[in-house]
Amino acid sequence: MGDLLEGKGVVIAGGDSGLGKDMAIAAAKEGARVVVGCLHEEAGKASVAEILEASGNEAIYVVGDLTEVSACEDLFVKALEYLGKIDGMIYYAGILPAFSLLDTEEELYNSVADLNVRGAFFCSKFAVKAMLEGGGGSIIHIGSPHATGGQIDRAAYSVSKGGLLTLTKHISRNYAKDQIRCNQIKIGWMATPGEIALRESLGMSLDELNAWGAECVPMGRLQVGGDFVGASNYLLSDLSSQLTGTIMNVNGGLGDHS
Repeated sequence: MGDLLEGKGVVIAGGDSGLGKDMAIAAAKEGARVVVGCLHEEAGKASVAEILEASGNEAIYVVGDLTEVSACEDLFVKALEYLGKIDGMIYYAGILPAFSLLDTEEELYNSVADLNVRGAFFCSKFAVKAMLEGGGGSIIHIGSPHATGGQIDRAAYSVSKGGLLTLTKHISRNYAKDQIRCNQIKIGWMATPGEIALRESLGMSLDELNAWGAECVPMGRLQVGGDFVGASNYLLSDLSSQLTGTIMNVNGGLGDHS
């Protein structure tokens, strides 16, 4: 256990699973008080239980569908009530469907845009509002190599991550004077539950996925949550107090899908 984030209040949108949960646990281990935004109560309960077990620090969860602006606002209202102030926010929530431009229907596009872009936009809005009142803070968006063009079967996802990149730059440029930082961690290729389910639906086993990843990623393997938590804790901490508008490429050397 450490004290890098001692006394800081951190909100993780999508902190109930995958990398979001890994980052929530890592922040708590460094002394942060954590609020997890989640879609389902059962997952939220499990996440805060894991945080407590791993770090010894209690956390709370807030249930809400972040495609709804009211849920984004409710997350930050309840987080402020619990934390007193918000020093950091990580937006991890998102979906990654595998459809080309020609195969993407309106309903699918809207579902991606609603969570990956609108959710990030309004969670960032309410985070900035809280940080203006609290004297500053750090916002972290989770980016993707697909943001600069994307593979053919990631059309809507790629567009959403391009929008998120613009949001990161917008906040960093316009709120630095208020000591609000906004950076992005561009992750590479992880065997997330969603990725595994997608590949299994296409007839690929986890072993085959890992073998494929070992061939494609220059550093020789798919990434895991532990590869990113050093970056997230650094960006949440005062060590990065002069860092904003930066894209941290924590991707094993995997280039952009441009």
